[in-house]
Amino acid sequence: IPLCKNSSGANTSTTVQSCLETAKTRLAALDSLGGAFSSKLLYDFLIERRLTVSDCLERSLRKGGGEEQAAAATVCAQLCVQLGGGDEGEEGFKILRPVLSAIMIDGCASVSARQSCARALGMCCYVSAAEDGEDLVKSMSHLESVFTMSYPNREGTLPTPNAGAPGLHSAALHAWALLVTLCPASRLTVLLDLHLPKLQACLESSDVNYRIAVGETIALLVELGRDIDREFEFEDSDTLCECLKGLATDGNKHRAKNDRRKQRTIFREVLHYIENEDFSEEKIRFGVEGIYIDSWMRRRVYDAFKEVLESGVRHHLQFNPLLRDIFGLGPPLILDSSVKSSKISRFEKHLFNSAAFKARTKLRNKVRDKRADVM
Repeated sequence: IPLCKNSSGANTSTTVQSCLETAKTRLAALDSLGGAFSSKLLYDFLIERRLTVSDCLERSLRKGGGEEQAAAATVCAQLCVQLGGGDEGEEGFKILRPVLSAIMIDGCASVSARQSCARALGMCCYVSAAEDGEDLVKSMSHLESVFTMSYPNREGTLPTPNAGAPGLHSAALHAWALLVTLCPASRLTVLLDLHLPKLQACLESSDVNYRIAVGETIALLVELGRDIDREFEFEDSDTLCECLKGLATDGNKHRAKNDRRKQRTIFREVLHYIENEDFSEEKIRFGVEGIYIDSWMRRRVYDAFKEVLESGVRHHLQFNPLLRDIFGLGPPLILDSSVKSSKISRFEKHLFNSAAFKARTKLRNKVRDKRADVM
């Protein structure tokens, strides 16, 4: 792990703390930690140092500048992924949640720091607070307070966004959508009624990336609604589909070519799902294994981990018990040459992955039911 070292070359809690005393050194240390947490599995190293690392991250969040706060928030999310969903991860989240929320809703903080805190809050809560309804409600409420600023006013007019606001709203909306997948059915019904009409209006946003975030969230909410009730139908679905068709065929020359292409691709997928429940399946390969992204919920979960771990997400899919549990992969594989030569078919892998993910979804639904009274 590329941490600062003392004269004997040993990594210690003392040297970690001393390395975070100047702004420049703190930022360099955070970048090193981020790189290490992304590319390696360091649970054994962190288990005895987690409080020291959490304390250093909290200090950077409270006292650092915008760039340092953004880096520290990202490392917070990576730390939770490293520690997993046990007591250690929950302990770290309890320490960091208040400061992450405070920065995210602070209009005077830098936009980049607020975006990173939104992503970190969503990921840390998803990983660490799945059994704690109170933390889930508080985190979702804080995220809602950010992205609902993009909602239309009473006259139905969308507000004019400030510089950087669409990126912040997108980050908060994506983090909120991740946490929605943990909500009990009773809470989901309320959220669908409250947010779907407002999100539909946000499809008229002037920012392409925010429009895409809104479209993906609408598809996810409809999917979750259909999971609860197979007959679920958005009451203004005809208007929604007309809007989606327009975005899926948008040829506005005032938009950048890449933006138009990206928007058309995403909204074709959203439209096909809303109309026919079709989903464009994608396979993610890592080592000799692979997972199928075959639902909007599965895509949101995978994209959230990819945002936090970046290029290291495949390494964590191979070796991190947390990700392997979430995606139904079982314990990490130990392969020798004879095992590698006897690969199962693609169809068999697909059936196994789908069954494992459905089994985990059923388990999480039971947890939702247990939390229903809390929510």
